[in-house]
Amino acid sequence: MCKIPCLCSGASCLLCRCCPNSKNSTVTRLIYAFLLLLSTIVACIMLAPGMEMQLKKVPGFCDKVVHCEELVGYRAVYRVSFAMAVFFFLFSLIMIQVKSSKDPRASVHNGFWFFKIAAIVGIMVGAFYIPEGPFTTALFAIGTCGAFCFILIQLVLLVDFAHSWNESWVERMEEGNSKCWYAALLACTGLFYTLSFIAVVLFYVFYTKPDACTENKFFISFNMLVCIAVSIISVLPKVQEHQPRSGLLQSSIITLYTMYLTWSAMSNEPERICNPSLLNIISQIAAPTSIPANVTAIVPVVPTPGPQKLQWWDAQSVVGLTVFVLCLLYSSIRSSNNSQVNKLTLSTSDSVILDDTTGTGSDGEDGEIRRVPDNEKDGVQYSYAFFHFMLFLASLYIMMTLTNWYSPDAEFKTLTSKWPAVWVKISSSWVCLLLYLWTLVAPLVLPNRDFN
Repeated sequence: MCKIPCLCSGASCLLCRCCPNSKNSTVTRLIYAFLLLLSTIVACIMLAPGMEMQLKKVPGFCDKVVHCEELVGYRAVYRVSFAMAVFFFLFSLIMIQVKSSKDPRASVHNGFWFFKIAAIVGIMVGAFYIPEGPFTTALFAIGTCGAFCFILIQLVLLVDFAHSWNESWVERMEEGNSKCWYAALLACTGLFYTLSFIAVVLFYVFYTKPDACTENKFFISFNMLVCIAVSIISVLPKVQEHQPRSGLLQSSIITLYTMYLTWSAMSNEPERICNPSLLNIISQIAAPTSIPANVTAIVPVVPTPGPQKLQWWDAQSVVGLTVFVLCLLYSSIRSSNNSQVNKLTLSTSDSVILDDTTGTGSDGEDGEIRRVPDNEKDGVQYSYAFFHFMLFLASLYIMMTLTNWYSPDAEFKTLTSKWPAVWVKISSSWVCLLLYLWTLVAPLVLPNRDFN
């Protein structure tokens, strides 16, 4: 059984009972992912009802801030995420050019967990004493750029997942019972396209008006047409000839992800008429379409101009966090010789990656600490520096998601959703579509390069 001293040692002994067949590289990534998820839970707690009264007790945390009870949760999330971002960014710098576990820095990456957790807690506590000044405004700008980049990383992870899914089921089709697997593949593809179509219809119904919301009409129509075009391109004979891994399953997943990004962008529009709340949408759906003559009609209450109570938790935040958690866990456990994730994390040796999937965990002698085998003595399986940089971007993405991309005004009196957040999100959907389109046509444009 793992002992307390492991907290000061390597990941080779942590989680050894839970993951007996896992390698050192996988366990380390899972622990870092767990630390980020734990900080996300802490940030969520900062937004819980009643926490504002406790946070106001922090010396100087609410000095010179109007409506502190509304802003204090926002500021707390920024400081928790700032601590995680600083931690992972520093580690991304420290781990540059680590080639194998023989490098002394690799032991820092794979061990000394007690001291790393203590460092995170120290940075987090110290962040609450940072004077406001331009801190929040600067962090908002950095967070916007970082979240944009992490959205693109999520796309790469989703494309890799779709490719792996498609390859796995196609192989099973070739092994036998092809009709069953073909039907399953077709059903999943149809489901994703159906969900995307339903999303487009709901967008037009609730996020557009006949004489208003021109931007939303453009966002929905443009993204829908591009998704259709990309789906058609993915099954063209020329594309299939050079890129046999492409197919409608991948395109359907990208289409659904694009619809999510479109909805996320529209959910940040400042105009409430073009950005109804989820409760408002549900009430419209549940409302009767016809009212008897002897029944008095209930007129919906139109929100009056002025500051509105901030809503931290909504459907957009929940979906965004769900996608984040799935992508984070997938990037931590994914390992294959043809993975786009390997290229994303700048892996250097396919043979080492293949070795990661073989062998079993080493059993320690009675009374000894059980350790997970070190499979990186001949070469790391992923770029330590880029892995930490990805978690740095993920920290900023969490910060922006939990605060709904709200930005404070010049005097920090109110928090509002502004157009820059909308354009960042919608432009990320366009970049995602361009990146996916490039993965389809790149083998045709550059036939002499290997894109496998």
